[in-house]
Amino acid sequence: MITEDRILFIDNHLLILAKMPGELVQGDRTGDSCLEEEVKAYLKEKFNKPGEVYLGVVHRIDRPVGGIVVFARTSKAAARLSKAIQERTWQKIYLAITQTWKGPQEGVLIHHLRKDARSNKSFVCAADAHGAKEGRLRYSVLASLDHYSLLAVALETGRHHQIRAQLAAMGAPIKGDLKYGAKRSNPDGGINLWAWQLNIQHPVAKVPLVISCPPPSNWPSAVIKTLDSKDTIHALDQLMG
Repeated sequence: MITEDRILFIDNHLLILAKMPGELVQGDRTGDSCLEEEVKAYLKEKFNKPGEVYLGVVHRIDRPVGGIVVFARTSKAAARLSKAIQERTWQKIYLAITQTWKGPQEGVLIHHLRKDARSNKSFVCAADAHGAKEGRLRYSVLASLDHYSLLAVALETGRHHQIRAQLAAMGAPIKGDLKYGAKRSNPDGGINLWAWQLNIQHPVAKVPLVISCPPPSNWPSAVIKTLDSKDTIHALDQLMG
């Protein structure tokens, strides 16, 4: 259900929403309810719109992941947002709670990834393997917790399950992510990967938009406190470039 407190930004061209873990952005073969249809119903009622409501799904995030999702309310906005995604001119920072990180405190991860459609999973593979695509991300370790680490991650490419696969390949699967090697599931069935910060240019007004979406209250309190620290703000500035 779409409620006002989940709306991070709305105008005539955009609706930016906080997605909860477990929600589908767009319908799939499960037939489960999805945000695309729920947002259309919300807009139809809120603005008393007759007939069909236009809504452009310009990107998706995995079902067990939560955080920022952007929808276009006009075809002009949808086309320009899709172009911005293709040209990598928008920046999104994710938070990930992983098993204890043992590598450098910041850096770039480069792997070649191959998607297996049958298992709906991506695997690290050799560069010359059939279907291999390069995956690149930048990361910074924000905090070390008991048995876990908190990372901020910025994608440089947009591969299937990229963050999940690359962090798992480094021996640090995301908390709750059984598919990629986590030791146990989370009570809500989600994983501790969250689309936290978004920096884009408004597709029509051409002004910068900086959107923030804090993780939910069921994340560890130590994580929430870390996000307000000067070190985290500095790390975010570095990742945003």
